[in-house]
Amino acid sequence: MKHFTGLDVSVKETAICIVDENGKICREVKVTSHPDDLIAVLQDPAWNFARVGLEAGPLSQWLFEGLARAGLPVICIETRHVKAFLKAQPNKTDRNDARGIAQMMRVNLYRPVHVKTLTSQKRRALLTARKLLQGKAIAIENDIRGLLRNFGLKVGNVGVVKFEERIHELIDDIVDVQEIMEPLLIARRKLREEFARLHKKVQDITRNDKMCQLLMTIPGVGPVVSLAFTSTIDIPQRFKNSKAVGSILGLTPKLNESGESKRVGRVSLCGDAMMRTLLVEAAQVLLTRVAKWSWLKAWAMNIAKRSGMRKAIVALARRLAVVMHRMMSDGTEFCWTRDDLPVAA
Repeated sequence: MKHFTGLDVSVKETAICIVDENGKICREVKVTSHPDDLIAVLQDPAWNFARVGLEAGPLSQWLFEGLARAGLPVICIETRHVKAFLKAQPNKTDRNDARGIAQMMRVNLYRPVHVKTLTSQKRRALLTARKLLQGKAIAIENDIRGLLRNFGLKVGNVGVVKFEERIHELIDDIVDVQEIMEPLLIARRKLREEFARLHKKVQDITRNDKMCQLLMTIPGVGPVVSLAFTSTIDIPQRFKNSKAVGSILGLTPKLNESGESKRVGRVSLCGDAMMRTLLVEAAQVLLTRVAKWSWLKAWAMNIAKRSGMRKAIVALARRLAVVMHRMMSDGTEFCWTRDDLPVAA
């Protein structure tokens, strides 16, 4: 007889529920959220597992890797589907959630989530840390501007390099304010130094990565966008076709259809928010800063004439994702004119 398992993972403990193919609960237990503890329960010879369900979350990649290495048929499932399935339960507990996930595995009612390779996970962590340092530095700069405004001191339009010099000019004769601003400037300087160090690491990786170099032949795509895209896509072959990438990144409109009514709404905003933001920024650069003309820019400008620049930027971001995935799949460089495009495209 086949068995199915649901794992409800929290930071400290994981609730395990094992059911048979008829839906009967065979065992329920709580263990520490560690691969070794889970394996100790699941590798009992009494069980013949067909599927082991694990909801996507902060610990899912680590636990998935450990369980898969032990030879268990583990599947990482989409959080939205789990929430929708468990919503019918009147009481939400770890035990009930594990039961619900086990039943999802039994009736084959789930959508699997791709678990990234270790290299992609490390690159994603690098990009996240870089963005975090940049955000903290910008937050301190904005706080400094706000504090000085209380004394009638206006920083004005100044770049990152000359920001500290401008602050010293404003507070040069005000000793008390200097004592307040100096710790903030030191913290801001340290954040900027560490941000520059991580940004250099991103540049070093992309310089030695052939796929990143290939994607950077697209106008508007730089080291950050190319590294983020390769780490997000991870394995291009997991997509049915290149057009599917747009919906995965939340760049396609939502459809609401019922009876005679059919409404096309805004973009879904599902999936990877960081990658979506970077693609939109790349689209803005391509439309507003890249001087050299290309078929991609001409396509987006035609949309801008009909529907406005904002819709054109979102449409171009989606098209960029499709083009970048196609380039990753077949290894071709960006074609500036339609005449240079492959016949199959």
